[in-house]
Amino acid sequence: MDNSMLTIALIVIPFIAAALMAVLPSKSAPRLAYQALHMVSLVAVCVLSVYLSITVIARDKTIIALGDWIHLDALGAVFVVLIGVVGLLVGWYSLAYIKHDEDEGLLNPAQVKQYYLFFNLFIFAMLIVALSNNVIMMWVGIEITTLVTVFLVGIYNNRFSLEAAWKYIIVCTAGVAFGLYGTLLIYANGADIMADPTMAIFWTSLVPYASQFDAMLIQIAFVFIVIGFGTKAGLFPMHTWLPDAHSEAPSPISALLSGVLLKCAILVIIRFYILAVEALGPAFPQMIMLVIGIISVVVAALSVLMQDDVKRLLAYSSCENIGIIALCLGFGGPLGIAAALLHCVFHGLAKALLFCLSGNVLMKYGTRDLSKIKGILQVAPATAVLLVLGFFALAGFPPFALFVSKVLAFVAGVVAGHIVIVVIFGIAATVVIAACIRVVSRSVFNKAPETVKKGDVGIAALIPQFLMVALILWFGIAMPGALFKGVEEATAIVLQEEGPVLHNDPLLKDLLATDEDTT
Repeated sequence: MDNSMLTIALIVIPFIAAALMAVLPSKSAPRLAYQALHMVSLVAVCVLSVYLSITVIARDKTIIALGDWIHLDALGAVFVVLIGVVGLLVGWYSLAYIKHDEDEGLLNPAQVKQYYLFFNLFIFAMLIVALSNNVIMMWVGIEITTLVTVFLVGIYNNRFSLEAAWKYIIVCTAGVAFGLYGTLLIYANGADIMADPTMAIFWTSLVPYASQFDAMLIQIAFVFIVIGFGTKAGLFPMHTWLPDAHSEAPSPISALLSGVLLKCAILVIIRFYILAVEALGPAFPQMIMLVIGIISVVVAALSVLMQDDVKRLLAYSSCENIGIIALCLGFGGPLGIAAALLHCVFHGLAKALLFCLSGNVLMKYGTRDLSKIKGILQVAPATAVLLVLGFFALAGFPPFALFVSKVLAFVAGVVAGHIVIVVIFGIAATVVIAACIRVVSRSVFNKAPETVKKGDVGIAALIPQFLMVALILWFGIAMPGALFKGVEEATAIVLQEEGPVLHNDPLLKDLLATDEDTT
């Protein structure tokens, strides 16, 4: 089977798994049937995503399938791997989490079926976004993620989860409509100037003609695209759905929403950012990303400090980190683009870890209220250690991976000459560090309530979390050569340049130690 067929299989596998789950009877089918289908699908997706991405990066090639509709280049590969790896680890954790909720009577057999079915459809939808070359299909993929995840956000069927689900679908659907309008403007402009107007639907066909686009039209289109897909990414002020949806969804779904879905929306913005830079030059697109990025960082940092709900705190932290990614795109250059891509990967892993850990806490304490969560070290020692490591990683302490991407972000800002923005960014980052330390000091080390039963959540839930910590440490201490090469090739695509854009920068090479350097 050639790589184009494997790429199609990568998309189809989670859809087939969901379809098989749909025909299984809710009440008579054993839990094991759903779990087996779920894990087979996620393992296959993870293996294929890693294999195909490494193939693309190692051979410096692009995989095309279904004519020009499916397109996997180095830029898409970074996000496809994130979907595959985080999807598998979070899906593995889901087995223990959903079993607990079912045993506690929070979910009935029909809701368990609903969870596993829509989890796999969620993976399917995100793969469509990451692999689509058709600009309308990118929008369709984002919209499918909304329609699929609304059933996961509201799965507990109580007042708060249903309210969060309705807010999520209304805000995101209305917001992403702006993205569709911007997409259609670019498509129409491309169709006017291309010899074959039918090819204007494909992103790879638009890029060579981007310099001929109408400047005013592209400015309007890019603003609509940032507003539309920025709604899904959680950028301020379109982020209002995010705290409610993340806090009310099951913790593994919060992990996927924050760790992966927000990054898929960022990927779509990056694709159109490339077109905008080619059409307008870097000044206008970078200005838009700088403004929306720094406002997102500041507002979210202040919101993080004021939260007493651990999942809402993590949700606002996601808004802050998406703002950092937007800032890096605004700084531009090899440093800024590399920092943005690395932060997508590193934050995806760290936030998936912390939302899963919030699930551990919820299983033990039955609450998200930080004022009632105390003495985790006494109650669940392994969870406590992981929680400390997770919040230290999120705060950007060395040797965790986010330290690398945040340092790169600061350096990119200084090199680009945006000193005032860098100072504001530094103050906001300090506020987030204070919030992380506050959570750890209040929740981990105080005396545990006597009503909480001691004993950790179980090895099945802890193994995927330890694996996430290992990846975050590994990427922070000695980045894999394949990841560095993938980010380098993806950066070259964003900059529309040829050659090793990162190896030519001595400052960047000193900052990024890879496993090849250490050996």
